[in-house]
Amino acid sequence: MVRNVSSFFRELEDEDFYLLSGIEHGMRFSQWVDGSKLPDLSGLSSKEIEYRIKRCKKYHLIEQKIIQYRGYRLRFEGYDALALRSFVEREVIEKFGSIVGVGKESEVYEVRSYKSLALKYHREGYTNFRKVNQNRDYTSKNRHFSWMYTARKAAEKEFGVLEALYPKVSVPRPIDQNRHAIVMEMVDGGNLSEVRLDGDQIVATLGLILEEISNAIDKGYVHSDLSEYNVFVEDNGVTIFDWPQAVKTSHVNAEEFLKRDIENIIKYFKRKYPREIQKIDIKTLVEDIFGGEFNQELDGYFNDA
Repeated sequence: MVRNVSSFFRELEDEDFYLLSGIEHGMRFSQWVDGSKLPDLSGLSSKEIEYRIKRCKKYHLIEQKIIQYRGYRLRFEGYDALALRSFVEREVIEKFGSIVGVGKESEVYEVRSYKSLALKYHREGYTNFRKVNQNRDYTSKNRHFSWMYTARKAAEKEFGVLEALYPKVSVPRPIDQNRHAIVMEMVDGGNLSEVRLDGDQIVATLGLILEEISNAIDKGYVHSDLSEYNVFVEDNGVTIFDWPQAVKTSHVNAEEFLKRDIENIIKYFKRKYPREIQKIDIKTLVEDIFGGEFNQELDGYFNDA
C-alpha cells in the first residue's frame, strides 16, 4: 500500500514541491526525467536540487534510476503530496484523518474542513499498469501515458460523473478534484457486503438499489462495475459509489453493462438471502430500467423465469 503522506505533509517545504512539480511536468514526455533538465523544470539551482532530491527520496516521494542518464520520477506518494497541497491551498482540506477504505484501485482517507469529508486517491496502474491500459477507454487512444496519467484521467472521469449524477442519484456529493484525487462528502452507514438485513429490509433495500440504478440511467449513465462492495446502506436509503468505469447510456455496450450490474447485485442478494430473494425476471428488469419504465414495487419482476 502507498504510504500516507499526510503523516509528514506539514514537514515538506515549498522547494520540495517545486522539485516534485518539475518532475511531474517532465513525466508528461518521458517515464524518467533527465536530472540535467530539473533546473529548468523546477526553477531551482543545481545545488538546491541536490538537497531537495535527498529530502524527497527520504520521504519516498520520488525514485531514481541510472539509464543513459540519472533519471527521476514521482512515486505515488509524490503525486499524493502534490494533490494534497492543492486541496490545502484551496482551503478544501484543513485536517487529515486515518484511512477508511482500500480498494483494488483506490484508497480513501477521512479528512476535515467544515465537516468530515472523504479524500479518494485513484491508484489505477499501481499494481498492474498494463492490464489497466487495456481496460480503460481514457487510455486507449493515447500512445504515451503513465500510471500518473491513467490515475488522473480516472479521477477526472469519476468526478465528472458524480457532478452529472448528484443530487438526482444517491452518490457522494463531489466537492473538488485535483490530479488523481477527489474530495467528496463522507457517506454514513455500512457497506452492503457487511450489513445484515432482516425481514422487509431485504427486498426494500434491493428495490432502493435498483431505483438508484434507474435514476442513473435517467441521467445518462451506467455504473458498469457495480457489486455489493460499492453500495452503502444507511438508515434513510442507499448510496452508490466508485464510478470511474461508468459509461454513457449511448455506449454501444451500455445495456449489456447494465445487465451485468443488475445480475451482480441480484446474485449477491440470492446468495445471502435465498429465502427472501428467489427467482427474478432479470431480462424484463433490465429492459424496463434501460427503457425508463422501471416499476419500483418489484412485485412484477418476481416470478418463475
